[in-house]
Amino acid sequence: MTRLARPDGSRCSPASPWRKLTCLSVSVAVGLYGMPFFASAQETATNSDTPANQAPPPPAQGTQTKASKKKNAVTLTEVTVTARQRSESIKDVPIAITAFTDQQIEDAGIQSPADFVQLTPNVSMVQSQNAGTDFLTIRGITQVRNGDPPVATVVDGVQQVSPNQFNQDLYDLDSIEVLKGPQGALYGRNALGGAILINTKLPSDTPAGWIQVGVGNGHYRDGAFSFSGPIGNGKVRYLLSGIDNFLGGLIQNDYLHRPVDNARNRGLRLRVLADVTDHFTLDTQASSSRTIGGSLNYVYQPLYGVDDVNNTSIPITANNKGYDIRTIDHFSIKGDYQTSAGTLTAIAALDHINEYSDGDNFPYTPAISANSPLGPGTDGTQAQYLDTNARQVELRFTSPSDEPLRWIAGTSFLHTDSYLSNTIGLDLGRGIIRVKKTPAPANSRNPTSSFLADRASENNSSIFGQVAYDITPKLEADLAWRYDRFQLTQRDVSMPQFDPFAGQVRHGTFSKSQPKFTLTYKANTDFTFYGSWGVGFRSGGFNQNGTGADAASVGLIGVSDLYQPETAKSAELGFKSSLDDNRLQINGSMFDTRDRNQLYFVFVGALGAQVLTNIDKVDLRGYELDAKFRVLDDLTVYGAYGYTHSQIKKFGLDPSNVGNAAPYIPRYTSNIGFQYSPALGSRLNGLLRLDYEVIGPQFWDPGNTTERKAVDLLNLRLGVESWDGKWTATLWAKNATNSRYNAEYVLGGFTQIAEPRSYGIDFRYNLY
Repeated sequence: MTRLARPDGSRCSPASPWRKLTCLSVSVAVGLYGMPFFASAQETATNSDTPANQAPPPPAQGTQTKASKKKNAVTLTEVTVTARQRSESIKDVPIAITAFTDQQIEDAGIQSPADFVQLTPNVSMVQSQNAGTDFLTIRGITQVRNGDPPVATVVDGVQQVSPNQFNQDLYDLDSIEVLKGPQGALYGRNALGGAILINTKLPSDTPAGWIQVGVGNGHYRDGAFSFSGPIGNGKVRYLLSGIDNFLGGLIQNDYLHRPVDNARNRGLRLRVLADVTDHFTLDTQASSSRTIGGSLNYVYQPLYGVDDVNNTSIPITANNKGYDIRTIDHFSIKGDYQTSAGTLTAIAALDHINEYSDGDNFPYTPAISANSPLGPGTDGTQAQYLDTNARQVELRFTSPSDEPLRWIAGTSFLHTDSYLSNTIGLDLGRGIIRVKKTPAPANSRNPTSSFLADRASENNSSIFGQVAYDITPKLEADLAWRYDRFQLTQRDVSMPQFDPFAGQVRHGTFSKSQPKFTLTYKANTDFTFYGSWGVGFRSGGFNQNGTGADAASVGLIGVSDLYQPETAKSAELGFKSSLDDNRLQINGSMFDTRDRNQLYFVFVGALGAQVLTNIDKVDLRGYELDAKFRVLDDLTVYGAYGYTHSQIKKFGLDPSNVGNAAPYIPRYTSNIGFQYSPALGSRLNGLLRLDYEVIGPQFWDPGNTTERKAVDLLNLRLGVESWDGKWTATLWAKNATNSRYNAEYVLGGFTQIAEPRSYGIDFRYNLY
């Protein structure tokens, strides 16, 4: 919660609750009248000018005019980001960035990736199937099931290695930066759509700590803590933080008469920062998280005479409750050695991701395999098991930031080993046997009817660099470049009785140069203009062995066991501005992207086959506008609008779809909101925050037969805090209007409903 001391004479100074409500209404009206239509939170990261925690100063009547208050008290704070791997003001960085500071993360109640995605224009996210399954779309670059994300996600300088890592609880964060446009030159694999930089809190020089508890509907309860401080003489500092939350569920299975979206999340993180010498620092981190919950809560609409992505009336009636368990373990060590010539950084990391999920299968009814409405043998069970181990290293040298010529040079290497199995079983009404690496026998209570499994390894090696030069004090040229080489190996290990090609080994090599060139013109301290052109790259890969033949057997001709790498060439023009004595910030950008081999997902229900294929050519054009306006010292309004026009230019699998919009891409995203932080008497601060988001219409298939209508979401937060910052109590509601919509639609009529309204209260107490 933002803590603000009240300036003397403020229009909402001491008042009754009724007067404060009237003042709020007038303030919002004035703010909305004065702001442009497209207003936003691109720099939602501003700390709303929060002074130190203290009781309000005594009034000094008549000492400040309205004009001086406008210029001095009512301003937005400058935000520092590390988008180019050095600290810079956000308004000087030639990248479209949405950034959040620690205070804004707390005020907005950001606890998961979906929370900050809602506040970011031209970015959307689908959560479906299980904990590790989510689909991110950024400027029309999309993610599909079993495919890599369209962004590089970097946590404390270390890139995530698996898409199953992304959707996890966020806690004790220092900042979040969402970078749009190709960022592969500096951030490597999968950054063709952008990069997401997440930084956790640094260990403190002095003892610090807090605890938080909360409750909500659906039997929700949560707890979190953080303790930090020095060890010994202070050259070593630690931070230990963790979470534990539980949701009983909000989505009902009408056949089982119980909620099926239950979830239990636990996480623990230890970070130790050591000043080994005056010039050498070691940052060591170990974390572990464990999630247990429901999964596969789909319905098959055609069974009920419906095939409509906007229809949410069909109840969940599967006779098997889905189950999911995911474990993520991480260890990293980062060393920084500072010299007069620059900083040498070395990073080494180990990751382990393990996830198992099972549930009812197509067509998701109360029937068992023997009496399925689609014939004997269907309506079985399904399970997926993933086990990934990865190790990565990076070495880079960064020159000083205060020179007219600035540069970065580095190299990195990543190795991953993964095992993936997909199992289809007969449903005999006796539950589901957990199948990971060995199929269930024919005489078991849940015999395996189809088992596809393989081991895959990847070696990704790269070299990269960046050179930025101030041609004049106002004009900067920036050239970045990376060369990536991916070597993939797939070794099929399916049991012989299920796959005659067991033991087959396949290899693939994909490589690409990813240049990016940028010109930045700083007209003055208030305006920055930039233009860039860059190339992004996402490696190709393998479907499971035999997938192409399975697809062909049901008429899906042209699908291959190998899908091609994706390349995006993107041009961008943008500006950033600070107006009205830094009360108003407006930013905008336009982009034009040529996307080649965009990924598309097909599910063959009758076979349980999950297929990745490519759309040969897609053109993407769009823009973003965002703004933030500090109306009063305690009232800020903000908003954003992002528009993406997509068009399929070539699609070998189905040429009739040429000219259509590409799947998974919302036509627009928008958000608008305000934050009001008044003083409530002499000992309390208040918080009223409203965030309203619209996810525009989108198609789910290249044939454009299934358009989901626009989705409206409203989030609310109402809180109080002690003046000394010792405690905070916050009421919150997500999807407050209880909008009903399908989170995902898969061609053929498979839908999963989105989470309904949730609400609760949190209480946080600062121990120091």
